[in-house]
Amino acid sequence: MTLLIKNGIAVNPGDKTEREADILIRDGMIADIQPSIAAEADHVIDAAGAYVMPGFIDMHVHLRDPGLTYKEDIATGGAAALHGGFTTIVAMPNTKPVADCPEVIEYVKKRAAEVTKAHVLQVGSVTRGMLGKELSDIRGMARAGCICISEDGKSVMDAGLYREAMRIAAEENMTVLAHCEDINMVCGGVLNADAKSEAMGMPGITNAVEDVIVARDILLAKETGARLHLCHCSTKDSVEMVRLAKENGIPVTAEVCPHHFAMSSEEIDGDDANYKMNPPLRTREDVEALQRGLSTDIMDVIATDHAPHSAEEKAQGIRKAPFGIVGLETAAALAYTSLVKPGLLTVMQMAEKMSYNPAKILGLNKGVIEIGAPADLTVFDAKREWVVDPEEFFSKGRNTPFAGRELSGKVIAAIVDGEVAYAE
Repeated sequence: MTLLIKNGIAVNPGDKTEREADILIRDGMIADIQPSIAAEADHVIDAAGAYVMPGFIDMHVHLRDPGLTYKEDIATGGAAALHGGFTTIVAMPNTKPVADCPEVIEYVKKRAAEVTKAHVLQVGSVTRGMLGKELSDIRGMARAGCICISEDGKSVMDAGLYREAMRIAAEENMTVLAHCEDINMVCGGVLNADAKSEAMGMPGITNAVEDVIVARDILLAKETGARLHLCHCSTKDSVEMVRLAKENGIPVTAEVCPHHFAMSSEEIDGDDANYKMNPPLRTREDVEALQRGLSTDIMDVIATDHAPHSAEEKAQGIRKAPFGIVGLETAAALAYTSLVKPGLLTVMQMAEKMSYNPAKILGLNKGVIEIGAPADLTVFDAKREWVVDPEEFFSKGRNTPFAGRELSGKVIAAIVDGEVAYAE
């Protein structure tokens, strides 16, 4: 299979070059990159004026498979990922049963190979059943090909147990993906604790709920040497703690989700649970700190925390509905619209945070556009304007607060292993 991408702007974070180029792909690998290539090909994509970036990698996705497939499954989640330009996705373990053993890891690997062209990496849970009482079979999951552990959706509150998990993860060369939330401080909160939640009469979630566990986990990473990746950071102090940790040589990386850098709690429009996620939308001060953290490369990754729910679940209102929104199909456009267009990020930084950095953190041979590299690529037309319509999503989930928002930048193709996995 030979594929030729013509007239695109190749953005390669590997050597920080951005140039107009044709890209020739043969047998799943990048075979040539030149200003103009006249070779015959089985398929040609005219990327005129569009950016060609390394395939996006989402480090934080909930596929709900096994067990909760009325919300999402591997096929629909994979389709949504490709529609959004993500060629690799990392699936969190809060499934039913929980991904706490090699058998579930193997199931997801096998199922993904059958139903989607996207690469799917299944995360293993830190504790059995995500109950926080005893460790999962971390070494067994590592042998089954699992490269990360997480308790995402909650924190392991037993610091001693979590320290032991981190120690094993370090020995097995696994990344620890941390959801930072002190459950004892949540107190039934559903929105950020600020003027908005007070005006709505809703119980609030303070920044300290996140910040206390961020501090703890950084210190545990320092002690154990584990590679710690902080998920969905949402507070100004989390950015500051990541900065300090890096300055002190602690192996910590961090992600920010589009909803946290593109929307503040001020924008919540009534009792609409599409605005309910965990961590919650924070204040404008927090949003600006997150944007600065991304701009100055303190924060390494843009990830979605794609969390689909049924329409019935989200129709219950903010107090009763589950936390979570979908994000795979809006992330790239939100990053471009909210960060690149205003000059907070360059296109190169966008590619770094959506492909190159995730690949490095996960130890994947991806994230670059170089001869001999795997041909996982995303074609992104920054000039395209569009309005978010959840009914056009490939995901089963329609739960987004961005419905009706006009965005700049659209994914027009996703190439996986040299094959066109999605084309507009």
